[in-house]
Amino acid sequence: MRNAMSVDVEDWFQVGAFETVIAREDWPRLESRVEANTDRVLALFAETGTRATFFTLGWVAERAPGLIRRIADAGHEVASHGWDHQRVFTFTPDQFRADVARARTALEDAGGVAVTGYRAPSFSIDARTPWAHAVLAETGYLYSSSVAPVRHDHYGWPDAPPHPFRPLADSDLIEWPITTARVLGRQVPAGGGFFRLLPGAITERAVVQANAGEGRPAMFYFHPWEIDAGQPRVAGAPMRSRVRHYARLGAMEGKLRRLLRRHRWGRADAIVAAEAQRA
Repeated sequence: MRNAMSVDVEDWFQVGAFETVIAREDWPRLESRVEANTDRVLALFAETGTRATFFTLGWVAERAPGLIRRIADAGHEVASHGWDHQRVFTFTPDQFRADVARARTALEDAGGVAVTGYRAPSFSIDARTPWAHAVLAETGYLYSSSVAPVRHDHYGWPDAPPHPFRPLADSDLIEWPITTARVLGRQVPAGGGFFRLLPGAITERAVVQANAGEGRPAMFYFHPWEIDAGQPRVAGAPMRSRVRHYARLGAMEGKLRRLLRRHRWGRADAIVAAEAQRA
């Protein structure tokens, strides 16, 4: 079974963990490493024959249009991660509509391809945003991967279905939550920081359970900054944020390579078309 490999393209200073200590107005003055890191990801995917979906900030596309073109030219899907990583529950519906439209325009202009997928920054579509899926459907998105069916201090919608579903009765829009794993009686994301920090066997079991146990593809995700052990350190960030962000960066690329070789992976847009028949 082919699973969805996804990459959330944002720079090291744009993450939710640092949003209280790094101001958006300071971003242009900071060292940008997103282009070099994403090129490393592209090289890893080429090495392993992987096709993937790159959920990318419009802010990045505006400043590095050549990167978006390289993603598309390599056969990967270009999808939206919003404009500048502002969480959906901080918007009004009209502000959210403007954000996803602005990001989509930047991505399509840079990549020369249609953008039909969306992932909310920090998985911030949840019970507080009952209008968000309707806005995505109205603006022409075909699917979203914006829900984390877990309890977490930064995000989570624990009551959401753990598999692809239609959140709107009058729309074909599909929501595809990220795949989770059970660890010490708690559901956690099987990708991102949890994949980096926990034994790889935990994610392996989650993928196998989704494929063999549920007969469904898994949705895995990570960030380009997670393979960059040389990125700047933010001394003023809370200790928990620093541990989550910096721990085991040097081990990430090797773990990814093993995961990529053990399973079949593809673009989310291609897989979601088949899943739509079951949702």
